[in-house]
Amino acid sequence: MPQVTLTVNGTSHTVEVEGRTLLVELLRENLRLTGTHIGCDTSQCGACVVHVNGDSVKSCTMLALQADGAEVTTIEGLAKPDGTLHPMQEAFREYHALQCGFCTPGMVMSAIDLVQKHPQGLSEKEIREGLEGNLCRCTGYHNIVKAIAAAQEVMHGRRAELAPAAE
Repeated sequence: MPQVTLTVNGTSHTVEVEGRTLLVELLRENLRLTGTHIGCDTSQCGACVVHVNGDSVKSCTMLALQADGAEVTTIEGLAKPDGTLHPMQEAFREYHALQCGFCTPGMVMSAIDLVQKHPQGLSEKEIREGLEGNLCRCTGYHNIVKAIAAAQEVMHGRRAELAPAAE
């Protein structure tokens, strides 16, 4: 069987995989990183989004062999070793941007990539457009958009910490 060597959340792994193994399967089944979800099997929902070499990728559309040599970050790799959440994770928590939580890992990973690629900041409309391809069946996106807007201020250094969510 072919081998794939990749760095996931800062740790190098060499894994034997079948040629048809998807990256999401390697993460969940071989590496036991189950924060990356499989939601639709059709690349529609975005629950499987991870970062590959810094870009958000739907891991259900990428073969594990295509990630050979890549750096992959999953939702598990965002928090600091001391447990401090990434600003986007903290914003999702603070702004109640989740209900069932199924879409949250992919939504957070997509949002981080979106914000990092737009250092000038994003309007509400641009955030909503940037989230196309990530489906949430619970929240109606209102609090998700508010969380991303707040997190972008911290991520771009325009604010030291999150402003409290309005009650």
